[in-house]
Amino acid sequence: MKQMLAAVLTEPGAPLDLREVPVPVPGPGELLIKLEACGVCHTDLHVRDGSASAAGHPHPLILGHEGIGRVVAQGPGAKRYELGERLALPWLHDTCGSCPECLGGSESFCADQRAHGFSVHGGFAEYAIVRESFTTRIPDGLDPVTAAPLLCAGVTAYGAIRKAELAPGKTCMVVGCGGLGLYAVQLAKQSGAQVVAVDTSQRKLDIAREAGADHTFLAGEDPGGRTRDLGGADACINFAPSAAPWKAMVDGIRPRGWIIGVAMVPDPVPLSMEWLTYTGARITGTSVGTRQELNELLQIGARTNLKIPTERVDLRNVNDALDRLAQSTVDGRMVIEFDSFAGR
Repeated sequence: MKQMLAAVLTEPGAPLDLREVPVPVPGPGELLIKLEACGVCHTDLHVRDGSASAAGHPHPLILGHEGIGRVVAQGPGAKRYELGERLALPWLHDTCGSCPECLGGSESFCADQRAHGFSVHGGFAEYAIVRESFTTRIPDGLDPVTAAPLLCAGVTAYGAIRKAELAPGKTCMVVGCGGLGLYAVQLAKQSGAQVVAVDTSQRKLDIAREAGADHTFLAGEDPGGRTRDLGGADACINFAPSAAPWKAMVDGIRPRGWIIGVAMVPDPVPLSMEWLTYTGARITGTSVGTRQELNELLQIGARTNLKIPTERVDLRNVNDALDRLAQSTVDGRMVIEFDSFAGR
């Protein structure tokens, strides 16, 4: 097959265009994979709508960065993976490999990173290119559709949980119980911590309770004070795309606890240096995850029942899926399943 169906961004703010484009050819150190599934992420929505953009990206651009597929062609020098192996198309396409962040184990903060569906073509297509050194094998037993969100949503939550330094006896407040927050609830429980889930939706709190949350508080009912009544949180992690949870996290955090920002929130929040001095609270952010963290998470996913509500969609309905994300009407994640138009 020399042509493939892809969802491409022709201009910011316009719907993605479903069109036939040439199947890419892998270059040195690259692999061509045939997609089986690709998650639909809020970052895809930001790219489509023009609020996020990478300098120098291809035009038009194929979106998508939670892809899983099988190797169908190898570029020169690509020998690590064999034809037919199931591999990941994650956020990171590659990084510079030589900056302090890359050398220090924090490659997801590399200023020169390139990302699938952002600065290079991604997985909203029947075929895609991955760099052999930046992909990873998908463990046997993981279903491609349910595993696809692990490649961004899951590893982002995992990176936040690792930064939170959780352990048995500690308490973690998870704010925002969409796909990322639900992964965080499960991973925090696996660490042995008590989990407090906070959201504006009672429906999402009910799902969080099913996922393992010990306590669930609506955002408008003083979740910070109620968490403080439980003894306070050793970590507060924000997955909600809003500055509104800041007060609840400040109210609920224990001395020397971690406040971790995950959601992309451009609005400023008030910060008292005096409060910072007498609490010793530690404030940081996290961005996706490293290759090592993704490998670790995939192994966890293969060993445990690490799942979130997942809705299968057709590539031809990707704009409807993105519109629903914008309207916050999705529980968990939506994943494009490519088998639905095989043999077209």
